Amino acid sequence: MTPQALLTEARQQLVQTLQLPADEARVDAQTLLRHALGVTRAWLIAHADHALGSEDQARFNSLLQRRLRGEPVAYILGSREFYGLDFSVAPGVLIPRPDTETLVEAALRLILENTLSSHPSSASGREHPMRILDLGTGSGAIAIAIAVNRPTSAVTAVDQSEAAVSIARQNAEKLGATNLRLLQSDWFSALTGERFDFIVSNPPYIASADPHLSQGDLRFEPSSALASGTDGLDDIRQIVATAPAHLERGGWLLLEHGYDQAERVARLLKEAGYTEIGHAPDLAGIQRITWGRRNFKS
Repeated sequence: MTPQALLTEARQQLVQTLQLPADEARVDAQTLLRHALGVTRAWLIAHADHALGSEDQARFNSLLQRRLRGEPVAYILGSREFYGLDFSVAPGVLIPRPDTETLVEAALRLILENTLSSHPSSASGREHPMRILDLGTGSGAIAIAIAVNRPTSAVTAVDQSEAAVSIARQNAEKLGATNLRLLQSDWFSALTGERFDFIVSNPPYIASADPHLSQGDLRFEPSSALASGTDGLDDIRQIVATAPAHLERGGWLLLEHGYDQAERVARLLKEAGYTEIGHAPDLAGIQRITWGRRNFKS
């Protein structure tokens, strides 16, 4: 069979079996075929009518069958692009998503704006490395993207999962994030006495009874990285309440949350005494990131 014939047949199967939109099925099929053949998208286009050998077809079919069972493409390939970087991923970590790039962009902007400010204990006004903490780092996507793009900062990333920390460490080494420290920690448990200028997190925020948890790619991702109580806000409440003890005065907390949670997260921040509360929209224009600043006086 030719690449064109294989892609047409695979796209139809993906639409019928997984109920994927036609465009998404086309991208999945093409991605899997490129991986099976070890070629670029341009090669597929240029060789659309090229006859493929039986071994090539068998490799592709093996990948396709895994996808037809619902396994996410990122787990099948073992990688996912995020913020222009290629991250290794595995079933033990959440798959990085484009919407989370909004959190990285917001953090990078605020870090840049605050880079020349001094620590409260310093009167020199000298530039200092911004200390940044990523809670629940998973594959390390957020922390590494920040570390690579702000190389003078000192980034710490934690996760309660030993497997996640191992994957994040592999990604940090691969991507050259030499200014990143990784720790196994249940939120702040391993950070006693430490303070940061910025705390960022994409915590679990899906309601535990949400039917989406048993559908699509989410079925294969770790539930501990997805669900958080009856309204999805249990972990965010805990982070909002405990972060001030680990934030410098005037430090920032930035959180990713669900599509309908921006107002509730902002209210939690306000009730906890945070100031300068703001939001950032995701690629669909939905308020996906909310942040607040620890009061200078508290």
